[in-house]
Amino acid sequence: MSTGTSMAAPDRLEPVRRFVNTLDIEAGTDAIENVAGLRTWLTEAGLWRGDGQVGDAELRRARGLREALRTAAAANHDKVALSPAVLAVLDDAAERAGILVSFTPERNWRQVAGASGADGAMGDLLLRVTESMTTGTWPRLKVCASDACRWAFYDNSRAGTGKWCSMRLCGNRAKQEAWRDRRRTSG
Repeated sequence: MSTGTSMAAPDRLEPVRRFVNTLDIEAGTDAIENVAGLRTWLTEAGLWRGDGQVGDAELRRARGLREALRTAAAANHDKVALSPAVLAVLDDAAERAGILVSFTPERNWRQVAGASGADGAMGDLLLRVTESMTTGTWPRLKVCASDACRWAFYDNSRAGTGKWCSMRLCGNRAKQEAWRDRRRTSG
């Protein structure tokens, strides 16, 4: 896991990146390991609104959404299609959020999550993803190629081909391992 600020995503996509990173695979920690952790994280991220309940079902759905978003961000490396299971999680979260289109007096429109509580907060995360898809920043939200890390990062590289959350950490480890593998097979 890298802690550099260069990994931050633009504006409204940043909470999505941070949500995916609530599970730190390398450190073995989970900021939303329980109901209280989920409510705290959503409140601190500014996503909680209303009085909705947070129980075990909402926690399970939030964790499922986190992993679906991690898979979707990982697919941005190779631009592979998402599995039906991942799509089902994303679609279910959007439906539970009651995502609506609202027209504005300025002859424009915006999408809003009609639900409150955890479902509304999950909907807000999904709306940030769709906004990012519209503005073109979504393809640069990626997941570290290291299976031991899988940290979400925003790829600021010129070509948009970044593979690791940090070249100094995970990238260097991968290159050292590849070098060792080449030495083993040649010698």
